[in-house]
Amino acid sequence: MIFIGERINTGFKAIKEAVINRDGDVIKETAIKQQKAGADYLDVNLGAVSAKPEDLCWMIEQVQDAVDLPISIDSNKVLMLKEAIPMCKKPPLVNSTTADDFKLDAILPLIAEHKASVIGLAMDESGSPKTVDARVEFAGQIFAKIMEYDITPEQLFLDPIVMPLKFMQDQAKEILGATAQFKLFSDPPCHIVCGLSNISNGTTQKKLINRTFAVMLVANGLDAVILDVNDEDLVNAILTAELALNKSIYADSYIDAFRS
Repeated sequence: MIFIGERINTGFKAIKEAVINRDGDVIKETAIKQQKAGADYLDVNLGAVSAKPEDLCWMIEQVQDAVDLPISIDSNKVLMLKEAIPMCKKPPLVNSTTADDFKLDAILPLIAEHKASVIGLAMDESGSPKTVDARVEFAGQIFAKIMEYDITPEQLFLDPIVMPLKFMQDQAKEILGATAQFKLFSDPPCHIVCGLSNISNGTTQKKLINRTFAVMLVANGLDAVILDVNDEDLVNAILTAELALNKSIYADSYIDAFRS
């Protein structure tokens, strides 16, 4: 499983204030904490705090001063990406693009040039899909487009678009059905990723819902996830799901081995 730490996001008050006040220590501490918890990428999200590329670059700089992990750049603005991607010491993951040709044709040349990876959202500008077939159609459009730019399947992370269980309960099974089909596009397959916390938005049992749905997604092909990597119960559930699917070798200390 590829764990993408979600906490360097100005949607969190401490990170927002750190960016406004140029307090690099807060961002560095958050980065180190996620690295110790087992993150493979760190998502860096400037959000609505600023539209200036230099602010996003500053955030990336703070993270890279603290840890040696690749960055997930949480922006689809081309001007931002043109400044931020070259800042990254390791090939980044760009989060994200929809299936619209004008967005793909703007972002994919940057992905190809810098040998980066990209999250492709299985949707277009008309809104989020409601069925398995719609998700597969949009994902297929993205997959076909990366071929035009000589981007490999391994560089593509397809996102089936997770909907809140509380408000769109019928969508959970559609999401699971779509993830199962995404793996059939190629061999080797592209990655399948999601923003897990969307499933529990607005609920009172957030952690339980996240854990349960994560295990179901893993069983249907998920191999990357944007999550709170410091939630040990959640991470342990995912590790155990992969173990049960024979994706890792059993040992009594398998959780301790991951932590170390």
